[in-house]
Amino acid sequence: MPESEDWPEGKPIEAPDRERAVDARTGSPAAAARIQQQHLWVDQQIRVAMAKGEFDDLPGAGKPIKGLGGDPDPEWWLKRYVEREQIAVLPLSLQLRKEDAELDGRLDRLASERQVREALEDFNERVVAARYQLPEGPPLITMPRDVEDEVTAWRERRDARQRALAERARAARAEKPARRWWRRRTP
Repeated sequence: MPESEDWPEGKPIEAPDRERAVDARTGSPAAAARIQQQHLWVDQQIRVAMAKGEFDDLPGAGKPIKGLGGDPDPEWWLKRYVEREQIAVLPLSLQLRKEDAELDGRLDRLASERQVREALEDFNERVVAARYQLPEGPPLITMPRDVEDEVTAWRERRDARQRALAERARAARAEKPARRWWRRRTP
């Protein structure tokens, strides 16, 4: 590699008593020198971008940075994540109560009886485990569900949905007059 590509201003002057720095990956002293001078290249790229106006009109420009100068909170990142993602942090008893209220709808979206049984068993395990923990928040009033009764109810709801779909399909076919195969289409 020619010297002009490594060092545009000419070959650097080296002291005879110093060892030349060598890059661990390539074994090249020129690569080691480039890595040592990388911060200058980054600064140059920032100056060029500023001259082009790429940093103009950024969101939050001219506004103070949130949380700067306040008390240092070691869990600031967690609080911002919860706020940004709108995560509701509830005590376990309220989480289980909410899940119990939404469980039938969640079960109705499952496709097989095996999946319904697994979801119910998982729910029941968490309810029983919560009963053996120290209560935090309101008392736990959620009870485990009977798997066989819930599977039977799921089957009945599924069959009712299928009958309703079949009825709607029959009604749609009855509304639409049957076309005879020998008739021509008219535009």
